[in-house]
Amino acid sequence: MLEKSPFRQYVIGTETQVPLASNKLVKYINFDNAATTPPLKSVLAAITEFAPWYSSIHRGKGYKSLLTTQLYEDSRSIITDFVNADIDYNTVIYVKNTTEAINKLSYRLCQRENKEEDCVVLSTDMEHHSNDLPWRDKFKVDYIEINQKGLLSLENLESKLIEYQGKVRLVTVTGASNVTGYINPISKIAGLCHQYKAKILLDGAQLLPHQPFNMQNENIDFLVFSAHKMYAPFGMGVLIGLKDFFEQGAPEYQGGGTVQIVTHKSVYWDNPPQKEEAGTPNIMGVIALAESIKKISEVGMKNIAEYEADLTTYTMKKLRQIPQITLYNDHNESEKVSIIPFNIQGMSHEEVADILAQKYGIAVRNGCFCAQPYIQKLLKVSDREINRHIRNPKSLHPGLVRISFAMYNQQEEVDYLITALEEIIGTL
Repeated sequence: MLEKSPFRQYVIGTETQVPLASNKLVKYINFDNAATTPPLKSVLAAITEFAPWYSSIHRGKGYKSLLTTQLYEDSRSIITDFVNADIDYNTVIYVKNTTEAINKLSYRLCQRENKEEDCVVLSTDMEHHSNDLPWRDKFKVDYIEINQKGLLSLENLESKLIEYQGKVRLVTVTGASNVTGYINPISKIAGLCHQYKAKILLDGAQLLPHQPFNMQNENIDFLVFSAHKMYAPFGMGVLIGLKDFFEQGAPEYQGGGTVQIVTHKSVYWDNPPQKEEAGTPNIMGVIALAESIKKISEVGMKNIAEYEADLTTYTMKKLRQIPQITLYNDHNESEKVSIIPFNIQGMSHEEVADILAQKYGIAVRNGCFCAQPYIQKLLKVSDREINRHIRNPKSLHPGLVRISFAMYNQQEEVDYLITALEEIIGTL
C-alpha cells in the first residue's frame, strides 16, 4: 500500500489547520467523507473559468446563452459515459441531490394506478432515510430484511416479490450502505426484480465515488447520486432513468422550462429531461459535477477503488488489534466501500467523536447516519429502548462512530487516529 495518497494533490483543504479545544492549531484530518467531500482544485478552477460566460439556457439567443446551453446539455453525455447509461433509452435529469432525486421518482411512480392495492415498493432494512421516507405516504411499502451480519437477504427479496404477485413496481436499494459500507449484489438484485416484472432504483450516493459502475452491465432502471459526495459540493444531484417512463404523466414541479404549449385550458409538456427540470437550473453545479467526473475518470476509478480498499484494509487490521473496539462490518461475505463503523466499549459514540475532534483535530461521524432502522438492527436495540427514545427524542440514541475515507486520505492519518484511540481508551 502507498503511504502517501497519489490523489491528495487534486483536493482542496487537505493541509488546512484547525484549532483544538486547547487552542493549539493542528492539521485537520477528515474521516467524514461519506457525509460530503471537499471540492477538487480543478472543480474550483472550472467554475472560475466559466463564471464570465454564465448566462440563461435554452431560450436565450445571445452568445453567452448559447455557450451556456451547449455546456449544460453536453454535460449529460459526460454523466452517461461515466456510468455507461444507454443514451437511447435513458435520460439524465438534474436535481439538487440524491434525496430530491428519490423524492422526484416517488411522485412520478404509479401516477395512474391505485397506489395502495396495485403499486408496492420494496425498500430495505439498510436504507438511508431518503430511500425510505419518500415512499411511505404514497405507496404500500415493505422492507427486504438483513441477516445477522447486516447483509441484505436475497432470499427475503425473492419471497416478497412472490408474495405480492406482480404488484411490486419498484425495488429501491442502496448500492453501498452509508453505515457499514457493504456493497450489495446489484446484478443479482436486478435480475430478481426483472424476473418478477419489477423495476429497480439504485441509490448510488455511496457507491459511485468509490467504485467503477456500469449501469448497463448491472441492468439498472433508475440510478441516483449526489455531486457533493464526488468532490463537487455545489448543490447538484442526478437522476438517470428510462425516457419512456418520464414521457408519461405530469412532473411534480411545474413551471418555466417544462412545457411546449400552454393555454388556459391545456398544457402540453416538453420531452424529458426538460419536462423534469422546472425553473432556472443550477448551471454552476452542473459545471462542477462535469469537471469532477472528468478528473476522477482521468485518474481512474479503478485506481481510486484499489487505493481506498488498501487503506480500509490497513485501518481495519489496526483496529482489530485494539480489544476495546467493536467493529460492525468485519465480515468477508461482502465487498465494502471505504467505510468503517465501530464503538469503544464503555464510551458513547458521541463522546468518542467529540474527543477525536476537540483533542486531536480528527473529524468522524457519530450517531445513526440517517439510517435508524439499520442501526437498531445492527445494535439489536429492543422495542422497549426504541419506545424510550420516542418518549424522549432528545436523549442520546444508540449509535456508532463512523470512519469514511476518500481518495486523498492516507496512512499517516490512520496511524494518528490509531494513536488517538489508544490514548482515549487508556483513560478509561
